[in-house]
Amino acid sequence: MINRVVLVGRLTKDPDLRYTPSGAAVARFTLAVNRTFSNAQGEKEADFINCTVWRKQAENTANFLKKGSLAGVEGRIQTGSYEGQDGKRVYTTEVVADSVQFLEPRNAGAGSDRSDRSQGQQPSSYQQNQPTSQQNNHTRVDQDPFSSGSGPIEVSDDDLPF
Repeated sequence: MINRVVLVGRLTKDPDLRYTPSGAAVARFTLAVNRTFSNAQGEKEADFINCTVWRKQAENTANFLKKGSLAGVEGRIQTGSYEGQDGKRVYTTEVVADSVQFLEPRNAGAGSDRSDRSQGQQPSSYQQNQPTSQQNNHTRVDQDPFSSGSGPIEVSDDDLPF
């Protein structure tokens, strides 16, 4: 039997990092994943998928990802249930991540702090997991591709993933 999930999407809010009583780190976040097709009105829809990641990956996720960050998640689907406050059974479905990949530089996007970028800080998995033959296709963190721009970048609502 196989239970594997691979997702690419954007975080809907900052990851929630907590620690178990035994000291194990656990981070929870929701990933907005666009569907590949449009609905009857021609609009793109997204699925909002709850994800959980453990230990060092959880700490890295909380340190390097924030609301709007593009991330790749590989893991397995896990279902469960518990009794809600009203006494009814509540069913849950989540992805337990084995791996979380940071798919863009740490401070990419609007409102990023230029001082962090100039120091060349980036998540270790971003740097280590890029194939050597394709590294020239990626923008280095310490080079701002928009620095020579003459004004604001126009973005339509259709370009936003959420």
